[in-house]
Amino acid sequence: MIKFKKAKSVQNTFLQGYIEVPYEKLVKVFGPPEEGDGYKTQVEWRIEFEDGTIATIYDYKMSKEYLGPDEGLEPEEITEWHIGGREPQAVILVYTAIFGKSETIKKIFEEKIATFNLIGECKWIQAYPGL
Repeated sequence: MIKFKKAKSVQNTFLQGYIEVPYEKLVKVFGPPEEGDGYKTQVEWRIEFEDGTIATIYDYKMSKEYLGPDEGLEPEEITEWHIGGREPQAVILVYTAIFGKSETIKKIFEEKIATFNLIGECKWIQAYPGL
């Protein structure tokens, strides 16, 4: 099992990838989220993995404040999340924390490598032989 804690600082993080997972699963794995900015984000998980990698998981431009009461979603209704970090490794570690080390994660990354903007980082993925 991968170890992590609440990150003290998430400054200088930016979008690294995406994940499709129910809100409840994120709460089960990472605990309750912190509040977002109240406009573009409603909730956010700020995570520091045991190797020092920083990751954020957040809704982006999905709130009722941003989209309006008819189109916006409550956090519990959201299944598509943004993953932020300082490096692409954040995405792999978030997936590992949620799904565990398995061939499933490796397959997800092979199929969605372009989505995660990891072109040129394929050798890096192989650096995690347990995946």
